[in-house]
Amino acid sequence: MNNEHATKSQRQNRTKAHLRHALIELIKEKGYHSVSVTDIVEFASYNRSTFYLHYTDKLELAEDTLDFMLQGLEASVGKAYIHGQKIYTVKLNAPSFNIVTYIYTNRDFFSLINYADTLPNLHSQFPQTILKIYNEQFHFETINNTPVNMEYFKRYTAYGFYGLLQNWIHHGFQETPENFIQEVISLTKTHIYSFKYIGNSSI
Repeated sequence: MNNEHATKSQRQNRTKAHLRHALIELIKEKGYHSVSVTDIVEFASYNRSTFYLHYTDKLELAEDTLDFMLQGLEASVGKAYIHGQKIYTVKLNAPSFNIVTYIYTNRDFFSLINYADTLPNLHSQFPQTILKIYNEQFHFETINNTPVNMEYFKRYTAYGFYGLLQNWIHHGFQETPENFIQEVISLTKTHIYSFKYIGNSSI
């Protein structure tokens, strides 16, 4: 029974993944508002009844796609750290920025920010998720323990990082992830002395 349930669950997850992929590709081709459920099922090689087993309409699929990818973004951060671990910026390396690797691996999705008629709420929720990660998963120590309003500091740093990501994506990921990470590390060292990971590495 457990094996049957696992198999069914895997099949459902695979179907949802195919439908999410279809929506992403069709948005690039014709814009979100021009995409229909018929377009999606034809692209994914399913029928409409299969679609409606999983989603009530296109909007629910769009919301699921956004939630799925941004939850993955949040989870990717903890893979590089242990809860309570303190990291000095002078010792940062590429694995410290697993979030960049996640974005590059899923660049088909994240390149949707380059489109005007794109996934609803992507342009607002992507940077908000970066800020949420900074707020919920890290404690920061400034250079020389310079006193700052930490709420402002996190917002400034998070949106600065998002701006770099946005520029990288806008230029079609021309710079390798490794080079991009090294540039971010160099900038990080100018204003952060260390940070402590307080998130849940098992999410």
